[in-house]
Amino acid sequence: MGKNIVWALFLILFVVHQDLWWWDDSSLVFGFMPLGLAFHAGFSIACAFLGWLAIRYCWPHDLEAFAEEEADQDQMTSK
Repeated sequence: MGKNIVWALFLILFVVHQDLWWWDDSSLVFGFMPLGLAFHAGFSIACAFLGWLAIRYCWPHDLEAFAEEEADQDQMTSK
């Protein structure tokens, strides 16, 4: 999975977030939750999953390794 897929999923979620089609729907999900609220609960879970995908597959590990090397060198020189 690459950065392009994560970006594509981000754009899809960006467009889907504008849920104009359920504004006037008063039906309930599970007997108590309005459909729009249930949609946004699912949307929030999807955003959390997308964040995990972005960290897992798009995080710049080379920069993180560089920062950790600097921190290790700083600790060695301070002793």
